[in-house]
Amino acid sequence: MEAGFDTGARSCSKRIMSKAFAIFMIALMAIQIVKPLGLPGLKKRGDFWKLAFVAMAAISITAALGHWS
Repeated sequence: MEAGFDTGARSCSKRIMSKAFAIFMIALMAIQIVKPLGLPGLKKRGDFWKLAFVAMAAISITAALGHWS
């Protein structure tokens, strides 16, 4: 095997974690719309976009780090 070759089990767990994170963030956004979470900065229903921004930033950082390693 090559030194930089990624095994199937490792990449599978990365995909599962990525999907789990995405589902978790979508659930948080849905909950925020129905009943605000009440956390600082998330007091109104319209603040769900802040959760979307955090999710997009986290996914972007993860993708950038994945290309460098």
